[in-house]
Amino acid sequence: MTKPKKTSPVKPERITGIKHVFAATSYSIGGIRRLWGETAFRHEVLLYFIVLGVFAAVGANMGEFLGATILALLLLATEALNTAIEAVVDHISPEWNEFARDAKDLGSLAVMCLLIANGLFLAYVLWTHLILS
Repeated sequence: MTKPKKTSPVKPERITGIKHVFAATSYSIGGIRRLWGETAFRHEVLLYFIVLGVFAAVGANMGEFLGATILALLLLATEALNTAIEAVVDHISPEWNEFARDAKDLGSLAVMCLLIANGLFLAYVLWTHLILS
């Protein structure tokens, strides 16, 4: 069982100006570190690099590499949101509830939709380079 994270009763001071840009970058890096602990995220990153290798092998053009990268970034962003939903739901409702199940299932559906979109794009690129050429 994991230890609960420490909370503070004091709200952090609001950061503005250029310091906000650096703070936001720091928060994003923290998000990547948190996501790296998720097996699904690591698998999605690995699959992205495999897709890049396959695209290079079949001679994909720059637009196809860009399309794959955009779809992969959308997938990773959706995975981050899904993980955030799961973390909040687990905090609010440690016991089983229908709303908790529904929230998690809907987040999972969003990830699955983007996995399918990535797969369809991969199939399209392979079809155009291996079958039609």
